[in-house]
Amino acid sequence: MADTKREIERKYESDQSGLPDLTGVAGVAAVIDKGVAHLDATYYDTADERLTASSITLRRRTGGSDAGWHLKFPVSEGVRDEVRAPLSDTLPDELAALVRSRVREVDLLPVVRLRSDRDVRDLLDAQGRLLAEVSMDAVHAERLSGGVGDAQWTEIEVELADGGDPAFLDKVEKRLRKAGVRPSASSSKLARALAETAPKKKRSSASLDGPVTSGDHVLAYVRAQRDAIVELDPAVRQDVEDSVHSMRVATRRLRSTFKSYGKVLDRAVTDPIGDELKWLAGELGMDRDREVLNERLSAALDEVPHALVSGPVAERLSHWAGDRPGGASGRLIGVLDSRRYLALLDTLDGMLADPPLLRAAGKKPGKVLPKAVRKDFGKVSALVEQALELEPGTDRDTAIHEARKKAKRTRYAAEAATPALGKSAKALTKTVKSLQNLLGEHQDSVMARQTLRELSAVAHAAGESAFTYGLLYGREEQRAAAVEADLPGRWDGIKDEADAL
Repeated sequence: MADTKREIERKYESDQSGLPDLTGVAGVAAVIDKGVAHLDATYYDTADERLTASSITLRRRTGGSDAGWHLKFPVSEGVRDEVRAPLSDTLPDELAALVRSRVREVDLLPVVRLRSDRDVRDLLDAQGRLLAEVSMDAVHAERLSGGVGDAQWTEIEVELADGGDPAFLDKVEKRLRKAGVRPSASSSKLARALAETAPKKKRSSASLDGPVTSGDHVLAYVRAQRDAIVELDPAVRQDVEDSVHSMRVATRRLRSTFKSYGKVLDRAVTDPIGDELKWLAGELGMDRDREVLNERLSAALDEVPHALVSGPVAERLSHWAGDRPGGASGRLIGVLDSRRYLALLDTLDGMLADPPLLRAAGKKPGKVLPKAVRKDFGKVSALVEQALELEPGTDRDTAIHEARKKAKRTRYAAEAATPALGKSAKALTKTVKSLQNLLGEHQDSVMARQTLRELSAVAHAAGESAFTYGLLYGREEQRAAAVEADLPGRWDGIKDEADAL
């Protein structure tokens, strides 16, 4: 069974033969010599180094106190999440699944072997609690595939104790710098090993220019959303909070961009991709939509005085929501393991490698991008104006819902244009998002009332009182009415923002 550990560490280079004296570090009461450990690690990647390109490391290590399989994901500079699994001859399935969105059907190969003699010191406070572990590693790197030769170096690692204050690392660094130690130029041992044993043609890379044309800007946004889907895949599998929602948003951004910028990217190519993205968004939202609605109704029920709660309303809600223990659903894991999903990722990669650019893609973004955003906003405007003219009821609800969907599309189009257009697109993005949220509150109320009607009918058929469902229904009607009353004033301000683009 794999477990995850947050790793906060810093790496340094030193020309010295041993660790500097750390007894003078503020807060350190004792430095304990833990002896020398002999570590032997084999790192795995695809032949084209897909994991390395994402700053992910996968290794099988023997020796030391944590022998086993280690999979590390970057969180921020100096911070990584390490997923550990027991030592075995083959890669555990649970770790293989976490890299599937990047590896797909490609084989993982041993690329580097690192053998290290690790001289370890524990830094303890006055109560004997561990503050950090400091080690000096004498490293020998052997390239196993995709490169040539060996490399050797010495490096110092300072790893913060679990639950420790990251500011303590600053104190240790101050002492190390005084002793002539300097921060490492490499983010990891693997990165250094790959760099020092790579063929000469791979050791330098040409600098990439920023986006210039309309096509450049649209593709940059598309690429960012593709990357988000791939990067969120492990988090969804691990049931990280908000990961399913974030992945679903990335799929929606992609679909919207293909539609909004149909003059830049050929829709004959992107529409079929959009259909697959719609499928993926639907799979991601199957559980999420009901979960969000359940949270809304449960919160509303909590606000009802106990004397006005008639019957097992909370139990009905829980049963309707299908509450189950934590963890991503087996159905969703199956989606992420499916050939259809992996084929979609391959298709996105292929489209970005050979984009279906149209004539407008080569034009200046100052002309092409605003035109696309204004076109989308025009559709929002027509739907909002239509909704304002309608009487409250089903037709108005439908118009507001359609306006919300078009507002979301306009927001994403403006997001994609922001790097090129600057403040005007950024301001419109913010404004349209506020409209989207307002209209979303209305749609949530519509869906909540529909659910309450269904639950009320079930309760009535079971001989239970439907009073509380009616009470909640009335409150949802009031919330929707408040949105409808607020919309005309908000809309006038939003139109002014759009005119500035």
